[in-house]
Amino acid sequence: MFNPSRRNRNIGTVKQGFGQNNKLTISTPYGNYQSFYEKLTTYKKESRIINNHEFVFVVEDTRPNSVHACSINDIVKIISNIPVENYGELKFIVLRQPKRKEQIISSVWGRLIYLYEFEKEDFPAIILESIDKDSRLIWSKKLSVDERKEFEKLKDDGHIFEESNKYFTSKIEPQFARNTQLYRTLLHEFGHYVHYLEQVEKLGHEDEEFDEWEKRNDIHINLPKEEKEKFANNYADKLKSELIKKGVIPFKPL
Repeated sequence: MFNPSRRNRNIGTVKQGFGQNNKLTISTPYGNYQSFYEKLTTYKKESRIINNHEFVFVVEDTRPNSVHACSINDIVKIISNIPVENYGELKFIVLRQPKRKEQIISSVWGRLIYLYEFEKEDFPAIILESIDKDSRLIWSKKLSVDERKEFEKLKDDGHIFEESNKYFTSKIEPQFARNTQLYRTLLHEFGHYVHYLEQVEKLGHEDEEFDEWEKRNDIHINLPKEEKEKFANNYADKLKSELIKKGVIPFKPL
């Protein structure tokens, strides 16, 4: 069922629509097939065994005035409370420092990469990006229903917004960014991966033809973004509620 040689490196890339509407582009040197999020500078790595599953944590050095809001120990505590059957082949947890241009083009709290190349290995990865303490969250006052829900969640995370004529703005504080990334983003990206597992990997078998896997994979790739986000949001919301009831979260930085 889990055969890395079948993996489609186009998942989540420009070839399936990611970033095609951006006015700016992130350059890739000729002959280099790594995506921009795989090009790390100085970093440290640490292997942790969680529920008999190996995760490799990769922590990239940050720029001055940028920080990683979550520690490895913080993330380990959350992952240890996620059902083991949801781990799949997920291996890399990357705390990444985005380039300034990347922050303009695709600023995110985190992302799931279905196949991430690190030190000549290819495995799924969850990336949590560092925050710039000088940056601000800026939200238009004209919000859709879904945008309003996310805006309210950000306020629940602790972000304090100031109101102007057209915008809500909030200085990004590390402790509130930690709440967002640790208690929501991490769970949300796990939700995307579980969706992929259920629709693609768990329906297969070792002896199937590649075409069978590819058909399921293509169907999953082409699902509407709204459907993928709904699944990931529902997964994250349910798991977060369970962890709160169990008294697992919130907890002080580890």
